[in-house]
Amino acid sequence: MFKAVADVIRSIGGAVATVVTLPFRAVARLFGGASDTARGHH
Repeated sequence: MFKAVADVIRSIGGAVATVVTLPFRAVARLFGGASDTARGHH
């Protein structure tokens, strides 16, 4: 019983983490590319 609940929570947490980090990853890539072109170096 407890293991099943833990598995559900883990799967939900993984899905939430993916959805939450995707936009941040896209924004970080955008800002990373913008700052790279602005500074002209990594």
